[in-house]
Amino acid sequence: MGPLITYLNFDGNCRQVMTFYQQCLGGELTFHTFGDMPEMSAALPDAAKARIMHANLKNGAAVLMASDTLPGMPGTLTKGTNFSISVQPQSVEELDRIWAAFSQGASIEQPLSEAPWGAKFGMLTDQFGIQWMFNYESPKS
Repeated sequence: MGPLITYLNFDGNCRQVMTFYQQCLGGELTFHTFGDMPEMSAALPDAAKARIMHANLKNGAAVLMASDTLPGMPGTLTKGTNFSISVQPQSVEELDRIWAAFSQGASIEQPLSEAPWGAKFGMLTDQFGIQWMFNYESPKS
């Protein structure tokens, strides 16, 4: 299995927060906006297109990821609980096995499916109230 990564969520200030964290921690920081994904952005208002869909701060083995929520997105963003743990399986078989185990008694927010960025992705809240994200990207040939 790959690393377990903390994934933070923000309400429009992800770029500011992650830039601050980079100043504190160092490392390489990358951003992708919702507008960068044509499959998703066509139906979004212009203000939402500028929000961060994915930020990645890497410094050696340390990784911190984050995104903005979209305006009107279901659920409430509450400071202190605005995070998920992201699992990065090494194979589809591992993804399916771990997903099945975590799904017991869970609330499925997004079933495992093909994501616009080319990964198999799903989200759930486990039976203990912890939010998890599962992302498997096939090796590039």
